[in-house]
Amino acid sequence: MNLRPFLQKLEEDGDLVRIKKEVSHEYEIASILNSLGERPTIFENVKGFDMPMFGGVCAHRETIAKGLGTTKEGILKTLVDALRNPKEPGMVDKAPCQEVVIKDVDLDKLPLLMHLPGDGGRYMSASVVVLKDPETGRNVSYHRMMQRGKDRLTARLIPKRQTRTTYDKTEGDLEIAVCIGSSIPVLLAASLGPPSGVDELSIANAMGETPLVKCVTKDLEVPAETEIVLEGRLTKDLDAEGPFVDLTETRDYERQEPVVVIDAITMRKDAMYQAILPGRLEHKTLMGMPKEPTIYDEVSKVCDCRNVYMTMGGGSWLHGIVQIAKKNDDEPKAAIDAAIQGHKSIKHVVIVDDEVDLFDPMAVEWAIATRFRADRDLVVKENTPSSSLDPVATQEPGKKAVCAKMGLDATRPMATDKKKFEKVEYGKVDVDEYLG
Repeated sequence: MNLRPFLQKLEEDGDLVRIKKEVSHEYEIASILNSLGERPTIFENVKGFDMPMFGGVCAHRETIAKGLGTTKEGILKTLVDALRNPKEPGMVDKAPCQEVVIKDVDLDKLPLLMHLPGDGGRYMSASVVVLKDPETGRNVSYHRMMQRGKDRLTARLIPKRQTRTTYDKTEGDLEIAVCIGSSIPVLLAASLGPPSGVDELSIANAMGETPLVKCVTKDLEVPAETEIVLEGRLTKDLDAEGPFVDLTETRDYERQEPVVVIDAITMRKDAMYQAILPGRLEHKTLMGMPKEPTIYDEVSKVCDCRNVYMTMGGGSWLHGIVQIAKKNDDEPKAAIDAAIQGHKSIKHVVIVDDEVDLFDPMAVEWAIATRFRADRDLVVKENTPSSSLDPVATQEPGKKAVCAKMGLDATRPMATDKKKFEKVEYGKVDVDEYLG
């Protein structure tokens, strides 16, 4: 589903908040969005700017499910199917994202947010970057960008990721297009990180029709329904980027990162700017959810995997719950090893039975309390490659972070009385019959 019909559906269902009061892009919008629990929200009157802005569309699984036309439980299957069966998008000659073309670039006219005191500057956080690698083809991914001038930003490029790899081997400038205001399929596809050479926009198109249009000044294609597109270049110049809040809600430090020069801006006539709160629900969901299909695929090699959930409490990065239909008592430990293989940054893994609601933290804790025994069901792996986002990991310059990892088998032992491990349920009644 494209963005505009999706927002309309959210409003019809009572799931969209509209803020009509004038609000500031300096801290106020971020604070309001956070205070609303990141419900999908449109800010209609941003002080000093001619366009509204929105956020929160990927903060909650129920909202994402609506954007994909599925259920919360069905998101994983949708992602797995799209990864396995990408569908090349069609091209169009005219597109909403090019109704307005601006060659005299002035980023000051876009409501880039100041999210928190201590940030290095105004940031683009929902910035989906499209580029082409001469060997592997089109790549689409997220890169936070800090404004450094009217036509300049600095972009955080993580070493060994595709954008950085392409940038490092490119002589001179690397053409990019920065898409702001994207559909749920595009937002999810950009976060997935499939194998090199697999086109994320084909994955998006498999989740929902995503026609493309050729950029005005660059040899790149972008989703035609995008709200705003910045056409620019990653240069070899470096400048300050950061500080900025990261996934674990701790502040990332200042670095010297590549300078992006924006040569043109195209947009809808009534374009809306999009933002993602750093370190909060939407950021975490878009980081963690894409790892669920890779964990699912690995665990499915050793047992019947039913679902995977990267938990919010673990920053949607360090903690995972894996739901399996267990056939024997050896499978949970094999599932733990497979989950770590599927997402090498994961730190703690809990394996639960298929009748346990992996999205309910109380249900998972109940499974640990009633089915896990530490002297039998605990797996600890010492000195294992881990995540640089983990503050307690051992990190040495130029080396992969290292930490201990833990897996918990919270499944019911096979050779026991099953009734002993079943949770009792009370009958349900219509309370209105008793309160009337």
